[in-house]
Amino acid sequence: MASRVIDERAPELPGFRDVQRLAYACAAAVAARLRPGVTEREAAGMQREWLRERGVRDWFHLPFAWFGDRTAFTGFKVPLQFFPTNRQLEPGMPFILDVAPVYKGFTAGIGYSGWLGLNPLHDKLLADLEVHRELILREIRERRPLREIYEDVERLMIRQGCANRHRAYPFGVIAHKVGRVAERRWSSQVFGFGTQSLKGLLSDAVHGHRDGWSPLWSPHRFSGHPPRPGLWAVEPHLGFRGTGAKFEEILVVTDSRDPEQSAFWLDDDLPHVRRWAEERVAA
Repeated sequence: MASRVIDERAPELPGFRDVQRLAYACAAAVAARLRPGVTEREAAGMQREWLRERGVRDWFHLPFAWFGDRTAFTGFKVPLQFFPTNRQLEPGMPFILDVAPVYKGFTAGIGYSGWLGLNPLHDKLLADLEVHRELILREIRERRPLREIYEDVERLMIRQGCANRHRAYPFGVIAHKVGRVAERRWSSQVFGFGTQSLKGLLSDAVHGHRDGWSPLWSPHRFSGHPPRPGLWAVEPHLGFRGTGAKFEEILVVTDSRDPEQSAFWLDDDLPHVRRWAEERVAA
């Protein structure tokens, strides 16, 4: 029998799945419209407009877009460098679209990696990400400390000849918790992050500090605890010689003793998962 935690959350999962699919549909639609000369700022604006037309009024964070070597966060030293720039897309250039909408009180964060034209290296990096998705799920089900899983992901990246680029994120996070937020007709942002979502994350951080856990999954000591039940937006990010690729999607963690129910990806019908399946069939 499923545990109390999954029973309580099960009615909400379709809401999170819907907003995650909406975010990926946005990224795919915008990716199809990208052409040489489009800037990161324009691509980010296209994502925002697409989602606003479909009822999104709040955000965990506003849309990001990174082109070329910025997909690998080359030279990133301060948080302001993450925001979209006037970098223009060129033929063969990789790109990452990253958007985190809140819709009907449900939150999702997604990362969509692609390239304009041909880019075999980026193609290889995307393929390499599949085993990271498998490793993360397996070790979460084993109830390994989050910090140790982070280190295992990094070791796998090194064996693949790649660099861990989520190390460049604030606090070096590979994931963070997401949840419900109070609905607002209009939202406010602080440095590109929705204030309602930040309040929720801060509340989790305060309660977690008291109880010995953190809503941020990082390489630091505060992540040296077993997986905490809840929804986690997970985003492993590979880099190699100025090219980066990642995915981001929701992982559901429960307190069930059934391994398959103790952790699972919210949705397997996502662009990167379909791509890997198609590649296996073609092989």
